Amino acid sequence: MSAKNRRRWGYLIALIIVIAMGLLSRRASFLPNETGDALWVIAVYCLYRMMWCKVPLLSIACYSLLTAYAVEFSQLICWDWLVDFRSTIIGHLLLGQGFQWMDILAYTIGVVIVYAITTPIERSRK
Repeated sequence: MSAKNRRRWGYLIALIIVIAMGLLSRRASFLPNETGDALWVIAVYCLYRMMWCKVPLLSIACYSLLTAYAVEFSQLICWDWLVDFRSTIIGHLLLGQGFQWMDILAYTIGVVIVYAITTPIERSRK
């Protein structure tokens, strides 16, 4: 298996774990709600890294953060169809509900954490 495919499989496994952790974090009353937001952006990071495994990690981190910010600011839009979609389970998990500045901070912290973890790992595998 090529290094590129190993990297993709690694990020796929990480994505599955992060999604499970994110779903479980909503049930853990001792964790702040923003934990799920940080894990959400980490999942986006893993997904983007799977798709673009040759793009620099810093770019992946920036794309992930921009995606998260765009989704959060989109919560200020109140189109009927978008509100209806957000009221579904999938819509709520993907797009959230209700803009909050703390979510922006959680996304930023999540990206910093995943970037700090993945950078030395990827450098050591070169």
